[in-house]
Amino acid sequence: MSDSAPPIQQGRSVAGPKFSWADLLAGVSVAGVLLPEAVAYAAIAGVPPMHAFLAALVGLCLYPCWGTSRFAMVAPTSSAAAVFASTMALGGPAMGYALVSLTGALFLTAAALRAGFLGAFISRPVLRGFAWALALTIVLKQLPHIAGVPVHASLAGPLAGELLAQAAHWHRASVALGAGALALWLALHHGLQRRLFLPTSLLVLGLGVALSAMLDLSTQGVALVGDIAWQALDWRLPALSANHWLHAIEIAPALLLILFAESWGSVRSLALQSGDQVDGNRELLALGAANLASGLLQGLPVGAGFSAASANQAAGGRSKWAGVAAALALALLLWLARPWLALLPMPVLAGVVVGILSHSLWPRAVLSSLHLGGDVWLAPVAAAGVLLFGVLFGMLLAVALSLLLAIRRFAQPLVTELGRLPGTRDYLDRARHADATAVDGTLIMRPEEPLFFANAEQVFHLVSQRAEAARATVVVLSLEVCDDLDNTAVEALAEFAASLRRQGTALLLARVKDRPREALARMGLTDAAHGGVALFWSVDDAARAAAAARPPAVKSSPVRR
Repeated sequence: MSDSAPPIQQGRSVAGPKFSWADLLAGVSVAGVLLPEAVAYAAIAGVPPMHAFLAALVGLCLYPCWGTSRFAMVAPTSSAAAVFASTMALGGPAMGYALVSLTGALFLTAAALRAGFLGAFISRPVLRGFAWALALTIVLKQLPHIAGVPVHASLAGPLAGELLAQAAHWHRASVALGAGALALWLALHHGLQRRLFLPTSLLVLGLGVALSAMLDLSTQGVALVGDIAWQALDWRLPALSANHWLHAIEIAPALLLILFAESWGSVRSLALQSGDQVDGNRELLALGAANLASGLLQGLPVGAGFSAASANQAAGGRSKWAGVAAALALALLLWLARPWLALLPMPVLAGVVVGILSHSLWPRAVLSSLHLGGDVWLAPVAAAGVLLFGVLFGMLLAVALSLLLAIRRFAQPLVTELGRLPGTRDYLDRARHADATAVDGTLIMRPEEPLFFANAEQVFHLVSQRAEAARATVVVLSLEVCDDLDNTAVEALAEFAASLRRQGTALLLARVKDRPREALARMGLTDAAHGGVALFWSVDDAARAAAAARPPAVKSSPVRR
């Protein structure tokens, strides 16, 4: 997908995003979730709530300009807020805002370098495991709000253990509110939502506010969102010493990795579920613009969090206009309903978040494909990594394993011997096709992976051994899977050809594409009259030349298989 192309949704081209009432309702529903979440993330970061709200408004408005996901809701996230808090401990809030601006600049640099291809190294099994573990982690982080007890652990295992250890101190009223909100959300979402014509999340949160106002829940020990105070913010770079800027530069790559891992995992997981396509370079650009603007306005770091994106999808959002609608609804709520929002019980909010993610908790997508073999084992590995080590390290572990698997696959010296199918000019794998016959005195071999520095010498050594065992006078090497040859592969090929000549064996190359031809020409290996290697457009041409014992000059004839 090019930078200028619109995303493809549900297998069809879309001329452009169109506003619909479904987007408006989804935006209002998401705003009802983002607002109290922003309060919680501001508390994690150690700043007033307005810094989180401003970051959410900036992210929601800027992402649709460049982003490619119709479900993504770019706003503060819990993991990024934790990094912001650790940075504040080194140099105060100003250093945290500098970190956000630097991270945005790094995103923009990565987009300019077209580094979005890095997202391709996150395979689909990794995404499935990541999405499931992230949903479970977010749900676990909501349980302390429902239980009404403080929990300090951040990883899934220690958090669950600490929560269970405090079971005797769970706040009964908070548990009742949280469980009731979850049960009501599930009932409305699965049974009555179409009849009510209202976003489920917003309705449940509104009932929570009404219940809090009638029963004065704060006097019963139930945690509330609390007062949200306005605060004047300026568009400026933080005034920091050079030493503080250097510290922020050291942390910025880590924050970029966290935001990109979580955002790309959320965006691509939902895109796979809906048949959409997303562009990694444009995602980098959108995240860069949002974080740079947020940092200059003293806002928190922003990313496409999984809970908000899932809420958008569950509420029926159809285009990126849902994010703009969410920004408008959030701004109106802050302007008109702050006194009421202060009454929102935290257990009710937590119950709504759990309800939104409830459909992602069953690990069916992770477990159902295990019988297929291959690299599907990466799904449970990615899930275990996120649960044991957190979002960043869990994703990096799974990506590293994916890369090692790919490198191992390409580095293996896999070579197939070809034989001619009687009555045709087709050459097939002799091990799989019993009727494919060998050509007398000629060994025809085909590498099954592209030749490059890690496997070229091993492939040529294996072919040399097969040629010696078969006592072949001519070796035909088909390079149909090679789109290019690096310097190591070309030099190894020259050494291989020289080694065969010393043994009295000729080497012919078949199905050599244009770029490999150019690489061989630069090394002077295409002039057969002066010790080079003869090149042929098809295996059959090379086999016939070998049978005639006089390889003809290379012609630009059509490819024949």
